[in-house]
Amino acid sequence: MPIKRVVCACLMLIGLPCFGAGYPEKAIRIVTPFPAGSVTDLIARPIAAKLTEAWGQPVIVDNRGGAGGNIAAEAVAKSAPDGYTLLIGSTGPNAVNASLYAKMPYDTLRAFAPITLAATAYLMLVVHPSMPVKSVKELIALGKSQPGRFTFGSSGNGSTPHLAGELFSSMTGVSMIHVPYKGGSIQYTIDLITGRLDLLFASVLPVSPHVKTGRLKLLAISADTRDPSLPDAPTLSEAGVPGFDVRSWYGLLAAAGTPQSTIDKLHAELVKILALPEIKTQYATGGLIPTSNSPAEFSAYIKREFDKWAKVVGAVGIRVD
Repeated sequence: MPIKRVVCACLMLIGLPCFGAGYPEKAIRIVTPFPAGSVTDLIARPIAAKLTEAWGQPVIVDNRGGAGGNIAAEAVAKSAPDGYTLLIGSTGPNAVNASLYAKMPYDTLRAFAPITLAATAYLMLVVHPSMPVKSVKELIALGKSQPGRFTFGSSGNGSTPHLAGELFSSMTGVSMIHVPYKGGSIQYTIDLITGRLDLLFASVLPVSPHVKTGRLKLLAISADTRDPSLPDAPTLSEAGVPGFDVRSWYGLLAAAGTPQSTIDKLHAELVKILALPEIKTQYATGGLIPTSNSPAEFSAYIKREFDKWAKVVGAVGIRVD
């Protein structure tokens, strides 16, 4: 019998657990909260391939969409805390949904062991070219002079573009009308181009081609630092809304109670993977910026996001039940 199994057997005989010994010894499952082809799927598959390559154990991507990401998150929250079931966590199921849903199937802040951030994506504040403004400050001035004039679209109540618009409204005092869409970003981008909407806080992919062609006007990005690929685009914080920082974010989490040695091993390997140039290239196709941090930093980041969006959701009274 291998030595590590003998050690485990001895530990178990004296009442001590032997979690994480030899991890991983079998297949790992990465659960994503949205369907194949989604952003979380794009994040998960390169990671799965690299973990398989590094450890010689199959790493399988399990797409479980539904309930705004809650179905996937619940599956991981209630899985064995052994590191063999991981979650691609995101803004919704790991920060916002607790404020949107009257009843949650898991405790957002206690059910998981954060491992690391994996990627972030900022939003673009874009307007129709006919909008008589050239800056965020001019947009704010126009909005205040005509309360309720602006309409902005999003992919639904509680989505990141919706919350970004509500945060902008609360921080600037500009009253706006939210128009939710069910079909994703394509329809609301078309409606902005055709003049049916006034502005959008939109992901990079659907709107950046139209910014390049002049069909949409970019006023600012929602991150707290400028994007080197868009040197002329200010951040919203620079452009007149100090402290504005809204990004979609994605990271790896395990079930709470997973052994620290397993978390540490996963973290070390994931940090190496996320630093690879090929991962940066792959993620860029989805408008994503690979990143990483420590488990403690990721945990603190989730708590800040949880608190920030709870205030916005509570102030606006958004519900999705």
